[in-house]
Amino acid sequence: MEDTIAERANFLVDKLKSIPHTARLLVAIAGVPASGKSSLAIRLVQHLSALLAPTQTQTRDQDQAVLVGLDGWHLTRAQLDTLEDPKLAHDRRGIHWTFDARAYVSFVERLRCPLDEHASVITAPSFDHALKDPIPDAVSVRPCHRIVVIEGLYTMLDIEPWSQAAALMDERWWVQVDLGRAKERLVKRHVETGVAKDMDEAVWRAKNNDEDNGKYISENQFQVTYTIHSVDDAAYATSAV
Repeated sequence: MEDTIAERANFLVDKLKSIPHTARLLVAIAGVPASGKSSLAIRLVQHLSALLAPTQTQTRDQDQAVLVGLDGWHLTRAQLDTLEDPKLAHDRRGIHWTFDARAYVSFVERLRCPLDEHASVITAPSFDHALKDPIPDAVSVRPCHRIVVIEGLYTMLDIEPWSQAAALMDERWWVQVDLGRAKERLVKRHVETGVAKDMDEAVWRAKNNDEDNGKYISENQFQVTYTIHSVDDAAYATSAV
């Protein structure tokens, strides 16, 4: 995986050189639950930061690559309580309609604004797994961030309004994984993180939530520009998401 990530990082750096200095390069990374997309995205941005390392006249606050996770646009638990079927909403939390899709689309549209003298910091939410809710304005996308990597289940979903954001991406990468291996990762993760109270509940959630969500995004996928095959190695064996 490291060789693939390094190659993809070099590809993005080369592509960045071909676009106007007032534009950003937007990269969406998607895959079924536990495909390894989050781990891959983290390593990709680390590689990009090394390749685009600040000069002696710059500071680390001027890194040119930044990672944003789609999980920040989860509806809060309080918002789920206001939906037509609150129990279903909580049970199926993570399905596309339990996200604030329009707010996410608005965020991506703002990333497309020119990086001129009027450019300002754009903030994004993140998700706090301890609180089990999003944290507003937790991530800052600064004018110096020329490459924005966004990872999450629905970053390449070809239904409205998600497709509006997908269409604005320069790159749309799909992380392909063996579904049986993904299920093993999911069950283990649900128990370790406390999402499920025991193995039986973890298996139920993987089958009735995660597998359905993965099938849905696979069947309603915006045009993919590159496919990455997820494999187990030391860097991903315990953290693949």
